[in-house]
Amino acid sequence: MTRLFVVALALLVTGPAWAHSGAGDVGGFAAGLLHPVSGVDHMLAMIAVGMWGAQLGLPLIWLLPVTFPLVMALGGLLGGLGVPLPAVEPGIAASVLVLGAMVALAFRPPAWVAALIVGMWAIFHGYAHGAELPAGADAFTYGLGFVIATGLLHLVGIALGSIIRWPAGVTALRAGGAAICAAGLWLLVG
Repeated sequence: MTRLFVVALALLVTGPAWAHSGAGDVGGFAAGLLHPVSGVDHMLAMIAVGMWGAQLGLPLIWLLPVTFPLVMALGGLLGGLGVPLPAVEPGIAASVLVLGAMVALAFRPPAWVAALIVGMWAIFHGYAHGAELPAGADAFTYGLGFVIATGLLHLVGIALGSIIRWPAGVTALRAGGAAICAAGLWLLVG
């Protein structure tokens, strides 16, 4: 099922990736739905949230993927209103690094700390997209598509994280987190 979902997402993304550039059609539901899979930064961070939630188990397997889009929507509102937030793009790249590291290190904080970590990075992701929404665009339908796609990426991460049921899966999951962390480092310095 996960493979089928990943293939379907790959087939949907046939145009150039305009993540965080302000280019392209960003004004409606379809654009909001497709945008999260058009940028490696957002995609990796969302998958890492799902993986970390799966690694932490109940209730965080669901709390983290619910926290992220809710706080991301708040960040989008702040960006749309023009509230200043420094270092948005470095913050997004750092989110990939940190969230990948949480999985790689199998970090097990209290639930409120894990939710705070996820929420802190969600602000940056939401802000970037709220700030880039063109004047006159339908922010609600775009945001709805964006939140749904984000949730689906979290589900991909949860599905990938389900490999922890097997002894070798624990190591594989941590290796996947390390790869995401390395990608975050590359995004941060690249």
